[in-house]
Amino acid sequence: MTQNRTHPLSDYKVLDMTMHISGPMCTRTMAENGAEVIKVEPPGGDNARHVPVIKDGRSGYFVGLNRGKKSLCLDLKSAEGLEIIKRMLPRFDVLIENFAPGVIGRLGLGYDVVKAINPAIVMCSISTFGQTGPLAPKTGYDYIAASYAGVIDTLGFPDSSPVLPGLTMGDSMTAMNAYGAILTALIYRERTGEGQHLDICLLDSYFQCWDLVVESVSLNPEYQNTRAGRRSNNMPPIGLFKSERHYICLMAPHDHFWPRLCRAMGREDLAHDPRFTTVAARYRNAEEVFSIIEQWFATTPEDEALRRLDENRVPAGPVLSVKEAMHHPHLRHRGTVRKVRDRILGEFDLQQSALRFSACPPATDLQAPFLGEHNREILREYLGYSDEQVARLHSAGILNHAPY
Repeated sequence: MTQNRTHPLSDYKVLDMTMHISGPMCTRTMAENGAEVIKVEPPGGDNARHVPVIKDGRSGYFVGLNRGKKSLCLDLKSAEGLEIIKRMLPRFDVLIENFAPGVIGRLGLGYDVVKAINPAIVMCSISTFGQTGPLAPKTGYDYIAASYAGVIDTLGFPDSSPVLPGLTMGDSMTAMNAYGAILTALIYRERTGEGQHLDICLLDSYFQCWDLVVESVSLNPEYQNTRAGRRSNNMPPIGLFKSERHYICLMAPHDHFWPRLCRAMGREDLAHDPRFTTVAARYRNAEEVFSIIEQWFATTPEDEALRRLDENRVPAGPVLSVKEAMHHPHLRHRGTVRKVRDRILGEFDLQQSALRFSACPPATDLQAPFLGEHNREILREYLGYSDEQVARLHSAGILNHAPY
């Protein structure tokens, strides 16, 4: 199995026992950076293989999360399937799983077992609520973690119900937290020779995103964090303002932005108005601040408003749809959105990892595996199995494969 030596993780082998989003996104990022990732799938495959859009049995969702990996499809609940994984463990640097807490142990691969087989391995467990604590046994997904973290409560309008975020931010953040934790643990292993068990969860990932709210609640018993709707009164002006074609997101929270915004609006008379010159003053007069800006956007063509804001270096931008963002020249230039080619789906757009390295060219030709596509290759390489042994395992139902 050849690896690209120009990538920073080309010496590392990862056993990926994850499904859905957070785990596969983490291991995909490792594959993009050169790691050899063996994706262990149950006989029916990763659930993502069955999520639309599906073409000729192939899921675009699965392809997006699993490019660059090799698929080993076996029945972990069988004694022989479990023994195969145990025999492979000494060859791996990382084992990552996102079963519900306790499941991996009941399967016979808890950290105590894994560590006894390979003391240097870094095992990463991803879950909704963590491996410990009162909520640990509870079933959950991204939006459930967001609800417990107080995040959902802030979305929507003050006089209405909260709303869903519309994208899986918690899964993505958790994937990157797991990625960073794994690399940190590998650096620690370089110094000490010791592996360890990582406990990474969505709830922690969401809660770490609070900026000034947690300390405000703790230090000020009267503090109320309410749903902001289209604006934030904490450090005005921060908000969404209706323009011709889009809402415009404007963020000018610090005092040095206020004179710039006044120049952009042609209202230099307000630059030194004591009602607005400090954050505290704008907080007290937030209604008037927002009214002035809303009136300006209502009477100024959108392109002109954005041009004047940019010229005066006031942070602002249009609220784009996903389709508009996908076609924005900046995202295309950076490869944030790029064309990929799949063996079944053909050419289509995918988002790229946010990581950028000056010395490591991005891996652009990765393919997502068919179910069990690499069964023979993996078992021959790692365990020396013959074609006859692999065929017997297929006949016994311990291995499986499918052309999608």
